[in-house]
Amino acid sequence: MPQGGKLTVETNKVTVGQGANEPGSSVAPGDYTVLTISDNGVGISPEDKEHLFEPFFTTKEVGKGTGLGLATCFGIVEQNGGRIEVDSDLDRGTTFRIHLPRVSDEEPPVPVADDPVDLHRGTETVLIVEDEPLVRNMVVRILFEQGYRVLEASNGEEALRVVKSHAGEHIHLLLTDLVMPQMGGKELAEELKTLRPNTKVLLTSGYSNDLVFQNGELGDNVSFIQKPFMPADLVAKVQEVLGA
Repeated sequence: MPQGGKLTVETNKVTVGQGANEPGSSVAPGDYTVLTISDNGVGISPEDKEHLFEPFFTTKEVGKGTGLGLATCFGIVEQNGGRIEVDSDLDRGTTFRIHLPRVSDEEPPVPVADDPVDLHRGTETVLIVEDEPLVRNMVVRILFEQGYRVLEASNGEEALRVVKSHAGEHIHLLLTDLVMPQMGGKELAEELKTLRPNTKVLLTSGYSNDLVFQNGELGDNVSFIQKPFMPADLVAKVQEVLGA
């Protein structure tokens, strides 16, 4: 809406019955909470609409966008058993509709363990590579407080510079986001093999498993943890990968 306009955000409850799906809808029968976001902006062309949820697809100028926003949204919604759909007409606006499975108010609360998980303190060096500052700072804090020596970088190219600047130091683990601008986690892991063949790799991503594991993303000496994760789960996975 370059000249301004109207943005409408709505929530409601719907039940999709057997055989009640609208033509072209991918929503399975069930009870859903629906989040609908509509605008009366310039709309999306049919050609662009076909690629909206593909990682790195963007209609913005170079340097103005990474093309990861909608792909991330798609992964989060699919990962939680939902569906995201879009309707758009040029010069008439766009509507995104997100169906998320509705949880009954009568569902019992998730039991909480009485005793915390017994996680020993680490001493190894971990290189954390994450382009989102808030996420990177959180992961750095979690592992630092657990005793690990932490190095950090905001992208793959910076991570390689960090590795080269610590030539005399053993880096036990590379913990990297899978999808990043400039150089992704898979490419970084491959580059690291030539510099530090003994460094183990732990990939992380917020995308659905289908997007992460397609085309053989994981190789030897490489593990994976799905975002979002709890601090204890992250520490446990790091210890598992390091063989602690």
